[in-house]
Amino acid sequence: MQIRPFTVLLLAVTFAAPAFATPANGPSRVLTGADLFNIEAASDPQISPDGRTVVYARRTNDIMTDRTRSSIWIIDVATGAQTPLVTGPGSHGQARWSPDGSKLAYISSADEKAGAQLHVRWMKTGATARITALPATPHGITWSPDGSRIAYAMFVPDEGAKLGKAPEKPEGAKWAEPLQVIDKVVYRTDEGGYEKPGYEQIFWVPADGGAPTQLTFGARNAGGRLSWSRDGRSVIFSANLSPDWQRDLVNSDVHEVAIDTFDVHTLTHRNGPDNAPAVSPDGQSIAYVGFDDKYLGYQNQQLSVMKRDGSGPRVLTANLDRSVDAPTWAEDGRAIYVGYDEHGSVRVARVGLDGSVRTVAEGLTGAGELDRPYSGGQFSVARNGTVAYTGGSTQRPPDVWIARDGKARQLTRLNESLFASKKLGNVEKLPVTAFDGLPIDAWLVTPPGFDPANPDPAKKYPLILEIHGGPFASYGPSFSTDDQLYAAAGYAVVYANPRGSTSYGAAFANKIDKNYPSHDYDDLMSAVDAAIAKGFIDKDNVFVTGGSGGGVLTAWIVGKTDRFRAAASQKPVINWSSFVLTSDMTPYFSRYWFGKYPWEDMPTYWAHSPLSLVGNVKTPTLVVVGSDDYRTPDSEAEQYYEALQLRSIPTALVKVPGANHGGLADRPSQSAAKASAILAWFERYRDKGANK
Repeated sequence: MQIRPFTVLLLAVTFAAPAFATPANGPSRVLTGADLFNIEAASDPQISPDGRTVVYARRTNDIMTDRTRSSIWIIDVATGAQTPLVTGPGSHGQARWSPDGSKLAYISSADEKAGAQLHVRWMKTGATARITALPATPHGITWSPDGSRIAYAMFVPDEGAKLGKAPEKPEGAKWAEPLQVIDKVVYRTDEGGYEKPGYEQIFWVPADGGAPTQLTFGARNAGGRLSWSRDGRSVIFSANLSPDWQRDLVNSDVHEVAIDTFDVHTLTHRNGPDNAPAVSPDGQSIAYVGFDDKYLGYQNQQLSVMKRDGSGPRVLTANLDRSVDAPTWAEDGRAIYVGYDEHGSVRVARVGLDGSVRTVAEGLTGAGELDRPYSGGQFSVARNGTVAYTGGSTQRPPDVWIARDGKARQLTRLNESLFASKKLGNVEKLPVTAFDGLPIDAWLVTPPGFDPANPDPAKKYPLILEIHGGPFASYGPSFSTDDQLYAAAGYAVVYANPRGSTSYGAAFANKIDKNYPSHDYDDLMSAVDAAIAKGFIDKDNVFVTGGSGGGVLTAWIVGKTDRFRAAASQKPVINWSSFVLTSDMTPYFSRYWFGKYPWEDMPTYWAHSPLSLVGNVKTPTLVVVGSDDYRTPDSEAEQYYEALQLRSIPTALVKVPGANHGGLADRPSQSAAKASAILAWFERYRDKGANK
């Protein structure tokens, strides 16, 4: 989306911009915006079948291009020694071992003209070959059991909808772009913007190079996580192939497509999602995750297993009140590894075919959104049961770890040189009890150098309440650049998992089903009260911010109370009726979060819209949004900004150029500038009396 100058407030004029130059008195001892360029993170660890080697994607930031780049590194498990494997221009990732561990497939964009292509490396000799010349980026690469083929998914364009015809253009004439005709229900996505005509399809290509073969066709998206049949004659995948697939974003089934006839056979038939199929080592069973759809705001994704032909499906995790994902078969075929979230921290469990659940790794963290402390993580499993995973803490972004037989070992320490010279804010668990006695998990970040055992009784710290999005998501004991930058500026930060958060069971999450926002507001106020009760918080200097669902709650909070001196609502929903008709997931939100369309129940939509409370707002409120946000479109933020302006409430609108919803903090300079703008807004309204 093009940003017109009159719609953007360039707050660098009025707010403090991040300082990237080295101070005259030497490097800062606390985290600064410039440090974001030096932070590294591990992702997608893939352990070799024999358990001796791990490859992973090492994410670094390029200060000259202001972008994150990925390279592939390899680690010797026995010694911990690591070496670069695929580096250089472009970005490299999605590394996957062949079944015998002799080869490694990966995606590389080293050749800018060719774009991202599939490569194979022969590990014994180090020889590499580019085996595709594709027009679009492949993903979901999966080896066949004998290592002779690689399946993948890729976007295939088509002509799209046509209406009428433009006149013939004279040779050499420069005319306007042709009309854009849209006929899809979901016609833009937060990940890719306005969709090009076409669909995701499945292909396979010989592992030593050759012409790719397309396996799926038609006006349907096929793909997701792929798995081969044991004989290598078909590919198992998940998709919604029903006639009304565009209006049903949740439903999907497991299918198989034959590589010789292209015939598609559907294996599951329930109403609900069936995703991430994985064929057992003996080829006789398929594991997958999903649920019977009850149209609730939140539903646990359960692990199921069925026979190879789709018969005899049964749920294995019915007694585990948590959502599971990424099913991976144990080598002996007697168990399946899954990831699940427990109180804001991801674990890996081994689930037996008898339904037994045993945790084999914990402390997983993810590298997806380092600006805020979301739970997450990735893992893979060797034949001997060794688990490789991304693990971190409140003080460190994700590194590569392994776990086996109840013992965990850290293999990388990517940020030790950076943080060895930095003093970070300490993060401690904060017990919180809600108004109705419900226990709420919360964490308190204190400024660097604060001594909780011996606090200065004369020193009181301003407090920021920072709220997670979702709302069906969770924070946890994970590293956060935003929270550390706030702490470095002298603020304490409290963050919590109010009712509606995941990782506490379906009932806890669904306490806000068809009723959001509601008592999650009270939970957050209890977290603020618990922080103030610690004795070192200045109760007269309390601030609030949050993104997405946290932006919703920020706007809701300032419409309910005047206790906060200033607020920053990031990428919020302000008017639910406009949101459900402009978001990139229009068929989902009205059906699962409200149960009715806006024209069928406008009072309920309005009663939960922060815009309905704007007449109560007295708090100076900053509004922040990405210019290319199609999840909570920028029109939502603009509505709130204009409403506050019309009421003469101090406000400003910050647009992050080129940023979508999920990537608001993807580019280091923008992440640093966004945090700086929020801090500058809070400082503008902070009470700096003589005793503060």
